[in-house]
Amino acid sequence: MRKQNLIWMAIIGACLLLLVGFNGQTKRVHQPNMMSIAHRGASGFAPENTRSAFQKGVELQADYLECDVHLSKDGELIIMHDDNIDRTTDGNGFIKDYTLAELRQFDAGITFSEEFQGESIMTLNELLDEFFDKIGLLIELKNPANYPGIEESIVSLLRNYEDLSSIIVQSFDVESMKKMHSLLPELEVAVLVRPAESLLSEKKLDELTSFASYVNFNVSFINKRMVNKVQQRGSKVLVWSKNDKKLVSKAHKYGVDGIISDYPTWRIDKPIYLVQE
Repeated sequence: MRKQNLIWMAIIGACLLLLVGFNGQTKRVHQPNMMSIAHRGASGFAPENTRSAFQKGVELQADYLECDVHLSKDGELIIMHDDNIDRTTDGNGFIKDYTLAELRQFDAGITFSEEFQGESIMTLNELLDEFFDKIGLLIELKNPANYPGIEESIVSLLRNYEDLSSIIVQSFDVESMKKMHSLLPELEVAVLVRPAESLLSEKKLDELTSFASYVNFNVSFINKRMVNKVQQRGSKVLVWSKNDKKLVSKAHKYGVDGIISDYPTWRIDKPIYLVQE
């Protein structure tokens, strides 16, 4: 009888552990080698591309902070996703039409929450000064063809740092990334692939992986076969998704090298992370 009681206690204990593990339709996935990239900083928790979002990414133990870069009227490397300030600040207009001093007058936190009122627009120089030795940085050039010379500006800034192993520069613009690779061969570059172009030909894969350390996709538009093809050529794959709640599960299934997410919370629980359905 005592043995039966012990068996039943063990079964009940196991059930309780399962209930805890799947509480709120949450499941645990094991993937110790997958990088976590905080998208525009931990932008699910703080205003995107601001100091608060980047600090939150560090706090949540992400491996990299992702940010977006444009050029201001006076040639400063401005961190913001859109080419205008309308959506994320209390101002309006295009970044290219403002100097850095003029951009400083706008509030980059108030549209997210009153809690972040007073957040200022950051420059890439400031981001590097504050976070370079704390975490990796994934820097995206937004529409570089609209900013002649932006690659040279990035390279000039990065040459102030001896070890660039924690820096990746990415863009949808293949020619821009080829240029970055040519200007600074020791720097890892990544090519972002648009959903409509996700089924890359063998020839295109050969071209991209000849210079790009990463080929990055929207997770909803690739499959494991494509991931394998990139990795077999010696490059890595990062994935992202706007609203796909199964992002982490898919990333694990496809065997990608990292996830770009607004909510990099699963890294707190290394190497086990949570996927909220």
